[in-house]
Amino acid sequence: MRLLVALLVWLTFAASASATPSALDQALKAGAAPVAAGPQRTERIEAELVPMSAWATPGSTAIVAVRQKIKPGWHTYWRNQGDSGGPTTLSWSLPDDVVPGDILWPLPERQRLQSLMNYGYSDVVFLPVPLRVPASVQPGQILTLRVTAHFYVCSDEMCVPEDLDLALSLPVRDGAAPLDPRHGQAIQAVVASAPRPAGIEARAAFADGRLTLTAVGGPLADAPPKWAYFFPFEGGIIDHAAAQAGQRGPQGLTLTLAPGRGLTANGLKPPLAGVLSTDLGAWEISAEQGAALAGASGEGPIGDGEAAQKLAPGATTIAAFLQAALFALLGGLILNLMPCVFPILAMKAAALSRSAHEPAEARRDGLAFLAGVLATFLVLAGALLALRAGGQALGWGFQLQSPAVVAALALLMLAVALNLSGVFQVGAGLQGAGHGPLARLPGAAGAFFTGVLAVVVAAPCTAPFMAFALGAALLMPWPMALAVFLMLGLGLALPYVLISLSPRLLSRLPRPGPWMETLRNLLAFPMYGAALWLAWVYGRQTADALALLFGAGLMLALTLWLYGRSQTAPGKGRLAVVAAALFLVVALGLGVLAARAAPASSEPSASSAHLASQPWSAQAVQAALAEGRPVLVNFTADWCVTCKINEGAALSSSRTAEAMQAANAVYLVGDWTRRDDAITAELQRHGRSGVPLYLIYAPGQAEPRILPQLLTEGAVVQALKDAAR
Repeated sequence: MRLLVALLVWLTFAASASATPSALDQALKAGAAPVAAGPQRTERIEAELVPMSAWATPGSTAIVAVRQKIKPGWHTYWRNQGDSGGPTTLSWSLPDDVVPGDILWPLPERQRLQSLMNYGYSDVVFLPVPLRVPASVQPGQILTLRVTAHFYVCSDEMCVPEDLDLALSLPVRDGAAPLDPRHGQAIQAVVASAPRPAGIEARAAFADGRLTLTAVGGPLADAPPKWAYFFPFEGGIIDHAAAQAGQRGPQGLTLTLAPGRGLTANGLKPPLAGVLSTDLGAWEISAEQGAALAGASGEGPIGDGEAAQKLAPGATTIAAFLQAALFALLGGLILNLMPCVFPILAMKAAALSRSAHEPAEARRDGLAFLAGVLATFLVLAGALLALRAGGQALGWGFQLQSPAVVAALALLMLAVALNLSGVFQVGAGLQGAGHGPLARLPGAAGAFFTGVLAVVVAAPCTAPFMAFALGAALLMPWPMALAVFLMLGLGLALPYVLISLSPRLLSRLPRPGPWMETLRNLLAFPMYGAALWLAWVYGRQTADALALLFGAGLMLALTLWLYGRSQTAPGKGRLAVVAAALFLVVALGLGVLAARAAPASSEPSASSAHLASQPWSAQAVQAALAEGRPVLVNFTADWCVTCKINEGAALSSSRTAEAMQAANAVYLVGDWTRRDDAITAELQRHGRSGVPLYLIYAPGQAEPRILPQLLTEGAVVQALKDAAR
């Protein structure tokens, strides 16, 4: 029965393959009008040629995709279709010197049909294809891209070959392109998740009627998989419908595969190439013929994952969500120890001192602070997700890439510092101290806005565990993503909330007294430091506009001083209030001018005095690797406090410079101080939503080594030595 079904399907496809040329080929030969862009449909499938980015850049690689929307109950096929069907193929008609690459195939589904097993896709699927755009293309041109997509669309009962002629007009412009607002994010996710080599070593052996595949190293050495399945690139090598038995080991796994007719007839012709899919991920492997590798067995059996594929769609997503939420909570806790949050820790200390011996007030302030933190995380996360859904390539800390936001925050920090110094009050008649950043604001409101400010100033820092959590959250459905961001906020607020809810801990704090006024004034200085630091970041982002920000700061300080004078002399303060209003208008005018200042040069400066750097680009990485040189990549930003600490502690030492020279390594800096969509895409490719990110590329290895977020000199030196070897 199985052979009969396969024979009938093969005869159907053979007949279609010998049919007349495609409609596109005929139209081109006849000089007909170009194929219309947009979706093309048959009874069973809708297809469209869509771009990942809004435009192409001369001399770059653009990615377009064939989007398939397949009718329920029908499916198309992977590059190896399995026991029946046929892979999707593309016939291109492109402008001169535009060269298409191979399809980046997403991981296929296993589609069992009686005694057959096929590999393919259902519902909606994107098949991305890289296109090399020549440097000779001029900005302002339109690239007209045409392709005939040959599909085999099958159900459980029949197969129908379908040819659809697709077209796309892709504009050419200078500069990094944002994601296409319709499908850019979906294509980017497919490109990021497509199986790639990952440093896994594999061996294959065919003996006694069994094909044994062993794989060790790379991601398999980090944790034992629960299940594994091998998708070969070529048909006839294995019996696709047979179960794949497996064993796990300390360094990898072993799979025992039933041989296919081609293997039985012709023997094993290495390398045996394909995709190894596990519950930990999917990677391309290439197995040479040889004995089984050590460390690939001995720790119990593993399944082939077919049952896992039939689980509810949310099963693995929920596990990933719970892991991301836990990591976000831990990252938020550690964030309290990062330098950018020190000023807020000082404010928390002042608020706790004020209400230490009033448990009800302490509980109220603790919960208000938590509400402020969670509300601000919700707003930031919602804005980030909404902008990304609209095609913007953004990550954590995106608001600090805007000079306008940085200028506003610098002025806000200055106002908070002047308030803590006693220059003015917020809330007349409130003489208590230490209610948060606006020390004279009523207690609950002051605690709430302290939480708001805590999140705002925490953005420049990235703590351990945060990178994984936020990177995973940006790939989840929006309700789960928002929940992960809220867990991060809960971790940030948790120590303060726990202390505020614990009478025993509060009772150990000193009672209020004159010392609190001195403490409040002292706590102003971290805020002055934060204002100066933000002014420095603003100066790095703009060209010759720092004087405008300083002028706005001076006018704001004068305004608040006059306002404070009017508060201490109510009967004589009307003139002071009028003058303050005038100076505030001047301050706001200068602030607006500062916010609209021209950007600074996009050329990144060297991040250390000892390491000569070059700007990062994917082409620069490949050029260095082609010369046999290791590459150290530093993705950084001037507003990232963690980045600057790492650069001072680990990347600017003479020992690191000597190690770079000894390894003949190239140092590349990706400066994310201002928005750069290419850097954003690279961060996302490595599972990160923000900086810092440190990569070490070694010649001959497909994927880089990711260094810890908190660098040490020893870790960098050792990584360079390993890369040189």
